[in-house]
Amino acid sequence: MSQHGSETVQTIRACTVSRDVQNFDLLIEDMETEFQQDWGDLTFHEAIGFLDDPISEDLEMLAIALDDEDEPLIPVVRAVIEKAAAKSIRIVLIAEALSPIVLHQLLRAGAHDFVPYPLPENALRDTIRRLQNGRAGQVAASADRPSAGRQGSIFAVQALAGGAGGTNFAVNLAWDLCTMCKDKQSVCILDFDFQAGSVSTYLDLARTEKVYELLSSTSTMDRDAFFTAMQKFQNKLHVLTAPADMLPLDLLSPDEIERIVAMARDHFDFVIIDMPRTIVHWTETVYEMSDLCFAMIELDLRSAQNTLRLIRALKADGIAMDKHRFLLNRAPRFTDLGGKARAKRLAESLGISIAAYIPDGGTQIRAANDHGLPLAEYAPKNATHKEIQKFAAALFETAQTSQLAAE
Repeated sequence: MSQHGSETVQTIRACTVSRDVQNFDLLIEDMETEFQQDWGDLTFHEAIGFLDDPISEDLEMLAIALDDEDEPLIPVVRAVIEKAAAKSIRIVLIAEALSPIVLHQLLRAGAHDFVPYPLPENALRDTIRRLQNGRAGQVAASADRPSAGRQGSIFAVQALAGGAGGTNFAVNLAWDLCTMCKDKQSVCILDFDFQAGSVSTYLDLARTEKVYELLSSTSTMDRDAFFTAMQKFQNKLHVLTAPADMLPLDLLSPDEIERIVAMARDHFDFVIIDMPRTIVHWTETVYEMSDLCFAMIELDLRSAQNTLRLIRALKADGIAMDKHRFLLNRAPRFTDLGGKARAKRLAESLGISIAAYIPDGGTQIRAANDHGLPLAEYAPKNATHKEIQKFAAALFETAQTSQLAAE
């Protein structure tokens, strides 16, 4: 091991671990700033032996630096992380051009945090301070954030066919609830479609790397980390967008999803979850935590078939359907007697009831989405908006009544 320091024996507080630390010159500068002479550098294979040596007992932190050329060495890197984690050594990944899936695997193996390379100014210092304080995130103005202990209402929205309007309903429901909230009441929307989520597009928000950082380290997530990953639409609606990169839907375990939903429930009065159409191993977790699950369908054969498949799948797994409410999007208008008769036959054949009939809003729906605005802001008189607003008002009143009864 190369030791950066004097000739005298001294405690090594931190080490860099890399294929060649000279490839990360900014990391060398930051390590010297943070640890002065009390740090060293190791290769991946040297780190395995060093962690077995008693001298490593005094180690406070490992900074593991990797780029895309190191992906063949991931099994060795995982072994280093597991050994260090077993000794309660804080582990920071310094990643350059590393794939999100590999990065997630290393975080799951025991790494505590990661910082992109080239290192942003003060990023390593802030990460070290965060880990030393046992915190996963920092915030500049915490007074602006909803407080914990709310036990908010959770509503999951899931389209049962492509283009059935799930995200449009989720976004507009969230915004309409937000406009109804009084002082100190708050709403958030979580985009759990990690591959094709478009909540950010519908609200004209950027997709940031902070979302992936949060998803990759839910075990150390706290209030600050959660709010740091979120954005605010018009300074009212809190939004956790989908990640910037397309990720596997099974990237997170049911326990990790539960942590995120529980964090949102504890800090918001209303939590809207935009679900992917695909059923994954954490779908049941969201169903169980939700107060109601809204399944979006249309008046066509594919919606009917997918609804039947969903009902069969849930029954096979012993999951109750009592929380599910089926919403018919692009429903026939009042004067369309033939369409209303078809909708009635659809519900009867599937053994379901339709909780809401949402009319076709026409081209204004797509235009509002392309402009990144909810219908209440872009086309408040639109028929779709009026129905969603009425639906939101009913949910809001029910929640308020339940809260008063609980008090």
